[in-house]
Order: sequence, then C-alpha cells, then structure tokens
Amino acid sequence: MKGKFLMRVALGIGVSIFSLPLFAHHGNAAYDMGKSVTLKGTVTQWVWAFPHCMLQFEVTDDRGQVVQWIAETENPSSMIHFGWTRQSMKPGDQITVTVVPGKNGKPIGRIIELVLSNGKKLGGLNIGGTQSSNP
Repeated sequence: MKGKFLMRVALGIGVSIFSLPLFAHHGNAAYDMGKSVTLKGTVTQWVWAFPHCMLQFEVTDDRGQVVQWIAETENPSSMIHFGWTRQSMKPGDQITVTVVPGKNGKPIGRIIELVLSNGKKLGGLNIGGTQSSNP
C-alpha cells in the first residue's frame, strides 16, 4: 500500500516537473509589454505553423541599414478567427506591422497589428495579452 502511494507521489512530481516548462513557454516574459513599435518593411518569409506563426521581414533603419526582424503570432487555428491565412503574405509584400518588442533590444516581437499594402488590417496580440479583433 505504501509503495503504491509513494509511486503515485513520485509520478505526480515527475509530471509536474516536466510540464511546468510548457506553461512557461506561453508567457510574454521576453517582451516589453509596456511598449509598442510600428515598422514598415518587406516580408521575407511567412511561416504558418504550430506552435506559433512567424513573420520574417526587413526594415531599413534610420542609418539606412537593413535590419532583419522576426515577429510571432499565435497558432494557425487561433489566427484564422482573426482573418489570417497561410496566404496572408508572401515574400516581397510591403507591410506595416506594430509589435511588442523584445526586452533585450534585438529585432524580435509579438505582432499587435499588421497592415497589408492594400490597407487590410489583421489583428494580433493586444498589449493586455489578448487577441485583438479585426477592425
């Protein structure tokens, strides 16, 4: 009886140890949630995949240097509800994207809103951490 109890406790602890990093992954700790940056750039790659869709784009900074940015959204099944598709963008498309930037100053972010060259707006993450709706 005591052996079964100890085994259950050990199993519970083991599952907890291995599952906690999964919850940590979905935090916004890497991003400065008090800031947003709006950038105009050119899409280099749009990755429609689990666990997060990723947008790679080039922005020319104030010094004329091309900077490669990477911004993430949620998973495809969540993004469909906000008007995003696998075909939303393609390399070469001109975009204006507002992101929550990374705390470390690197060119990374979470997408708040994206405006396509035709003026269509696609919602992303609100500063409060929830999905914004399509206007």
